[in-house]
Amino acid sequence: MCKEYHILTVQTIAVVLSIDVDDQIHLDSPYLSLKVYEKHMISFCFPQMKHQGKPPEGNLTAWKEFVLWGFADVPQLQWFLFGLFFVIYMIILLGNGTILVITKVEPALQTPMYFFLGNFSFLEISYVSVTLPRMLLNLGTQRRTISLVACATQMCFILVLGATECFLLAVMAYDRYVAICNPLQYPLVMNYKVCIQLVAASWISGIPFQVGQTFQVFSLPYCASNVINHFFCDISPILKLACGETFTNELMVYVAALLFVSAPFLLILISYIKIISTVLKLPSATSRAKAFSTCSSHLTVVVLFFGSAIITYLRPEASHSAETDKVLSLFYTIVTPMFNPMIYSLRNKDVIMALRKLLGK
Repeated sequence: MCKEYHILTVQTIAVVLSIDVDDQIHLDSPYLSLKVYEKHMISFCFPQMKHQGKPPEGNLTAWKEFVLWGFADVPQLQWFLFGLFFVIYMIILLGNGTILVITKVEPALQTPMYFFLGNFSFLEISYVSVTLPRMLLNLGTQRRTISLVACATQMCFILVLGATECFLLAVMAYDRYVAICNPLQYPLVMNYKVCIQLVAASWISGIPFQVGQTFQVFSLPYCASNVINHFFCDISPILKLACGETFTNELMVYVAALLFVSAPFLLILISYIKIISTVLKLPSATSRAKAFSTCSSHLTVVVLFFGSAIITYLRPEASHSAETDKVLSLFYTIVTPMFNPMIYSLRNKDVIMALRKLLGK
């Protein structure tokens, strides 16, 4: 029976064997994992040898590449998703690129607030460029494989840039705190040298920890499936493929979330508590409205980014699901960078005037 079984088509094999979620492979893809096929062939022909759990340490498979599953479970939507994400990527590049240019060339925007905004726009372009081009390549070609080195590099950049974004949002909140709560001291406190130091600290603070965390994750042995049920190389779905003990790695994920997500968010929260307290004491409604308007854009971005990031990385492991993680990841990796230029331009008169001057030239 096993001899006859080998002549079945790949599609029939998938139906007969009921391939697990962790072993899902796009049936039209040439990258059907032989290891997955062999595992199910053994289970089918020799029930007594059915695989139970992860293989012992001596039988580990040293994967040299992974498969980014992404949105392969909806093959009928591949080209629609390609078009959608391509348009989003162009919007992100155009919007954030425009903000970056006007904060550099417009004299009226040569202030600490817009210096930080220009750096933030550059960061958003960098952050999105780590994930979206690879996703578009996978959707357009259906070649979903990614080498071990490329996957590790992508993860490292995502972690470092994500930490930078958290710190930079905290710096922007501090800038608004000084401007509103200590306006007379603002030019002295937020001078050019201090701004450079704050931005540099935001960019480099997360590098040592996140590089170390990436190295530790990819030092683990991997077995069974090599399919990452995500659209980029994120820590959680990769750790699910690891063999052996991953407690230390999972602990490091929570430590990183506390250091690079929760701590900056707490600083932002403290800044806004003091800002709101100060604004409410202002004598006129006009002054209060003007003060709030300078913070509303930043506060909206903070809620979008930190809300999705905190839910993704700090919620209990039992509540994790691959599909939910993908949706939440879309928010802080793609949706937020797309809306940031709109949020800052639509609610900021200085930016709107600078845009009009730029377009009028």
